[in-house]
Amino acid sequence: MKTHNKLIRNLIPNIITSTGKSSTTRILDEAEYVTELRAKLREEADEYFAASSDAEALEELADMLEVIRALAVTHGEDSEKLEQIRADKAAQRGGFDERIYLIDVHES
Repeated sequence: MKTHNKLIRNLIPNIITSTGKSSTTRILDEAEYVTELRAKLREEADEYFAASSDAEALEELADMLEVIRALAVTHGEDSEKLEQIRADKAAQRGGFDERIYLIDVHES
């Protein structure tokens, strides 16, 4: 028996059952859920940084996006609102696609 003690995607118990195995799960309360989503985001970020190919990196980014969408709901909004906030911020401050690296700022 392998112990995991972590938040999993909704269909994982069914996938485990389909392989002839069984699992023990429980439903988290709201506070635990937020804590575990934050831990999951860290886990997925670590996996992203450890990725050895573009395909692996994209898989981990997709996992991070799924967790971020779930976190948005815990903050009282949905992924559409999160996207609107992102778009507004990009319109006001720009994105990162121009690869600008700030070295320092001089007083006038």
